[in-house]
Amino acid sequence: MTEQLRENYFLAVRIGLLLVLEMYIVLSQLILIGASARVLLLLALFIGTMAGKELVKKRLKWIFFGLSVLLWIIMLTVLGKEFLLLGILLCYEGITYKRPGILWYFFPLAIACIPSAIGIPMQILLTLFLGIIYIQHDFVVESYRRQTKEDTITEQYLKHNMYEKEHEMQEEIRRGLWMAENQVLEERMQLSQTLHDKLGHSINGSVYQLEAIKVIMEKEPETSQKMIQAVIDQLRSGMDEIRAILRKERPKKYTLAILQLEKLCEECRQKGVEAALVTEGDLSEVPEKYLEIILDNAYEAVSNSLKYAKCTRIDMKIHVMNQIIRCSISDNGIGCAKITDGMGISGMRHRMRDVNGILNFESEAGFTINMLLPL
Repeated sequence: MTEQLRENYFLAVRIGLLLVLEMYIVLSQLILIGASARVLLLLALFIGTMAGKELVKKRLKWIFFGLSVLLWIIMLTVLGKEFLLLGILLCYEGITYKRPGILWYFFPLAIACIPSAIGIPMQILLTLFLGIIYIQHDFVVESYRRQTKEDTITEQYLKHNMYEKEHEMQEEIRRGLWMAENQVLEERMQLSQTLHDKLGHSINGSVYQLEAIKVIMEKEPETSQKMIQAVIDQLRSGMDEIRAILRKERPKKYTLAILQLEKLCEECRQKGVEAALVTEGDLSEVPEKYLEIILDNAYEAVSNSLKYAKCTRIDMKIHVMNQIIRCSISDNGIGCAKITDGMGISGMRHRMRDVNGILNFESEAGFTINMLLPL
């Protein structure tokens, strides 16, 4: 069934009912005898006005409907009560446009009770048949169509909203990546400036003292030894300052790990594969050893997905809980019916065994690597 036929099927049903009723009236009473020209002319005009009101604009429909009523009254007056059925059809046409309430659909039964040559029982039966058709369309089919339309609009809205959220999430990830990179660069610049300010003069002074010692070493050995010891003490103090600065300025390990994972996602996107990283919980609680394992396994998993999975999306999730860390890397690719331990998977298992972690795989829909690390 084409889209156009689905939209206009009820119009076709109504026109078909009109033709069937007219043929029934004409053939059942043989009223063509002696009045065929008038009957056919009026019936043709009646069909024309009924069909024409479906082709004009909404504000003109009632004009054509009024012409149809006028023609029906003429037929009823001139030719007799055999045309009551057309009046019943007109009642249903008017009701289906206004749809005031389901009780109105029983009003045509009053017209069906008017005696005619067709017979009241047959008129009531045909009226009930027409009523069922109109009620089914107006209250069942139309309700379903409205609900379908609303569901379609809702679905389109949700899809649009989902695409916007996904775009916003990707932009947020990129902004976070840029901020993390800027933070690393700023920390490097701050470290360089601190080393220059605090150690530059000290090291230069030590160099000058060593140059002086080289000149007086043979003539004044005792003074030279004292100066050498002073240089040694100064350099030791400088080393202590370097250690203190590095401990203070060194970026947090988990920040660098997240930055590396974000870069990995960005590399996937550059290759045409959507990738996203989601983290939950306090990442500062993750030991450095675990971060190294997660990074190594993530690189291995993403590499395998890009090579073999034929996927369009990769998701990485890290969830830090009270006593366990759950990490998963999944793709929406072709999956794997049988998992064979190669160098990559063997390396993953070995790293997880070293920290008493649990590693498992899922391959029903795409491919997923799950890691559980105890805290």
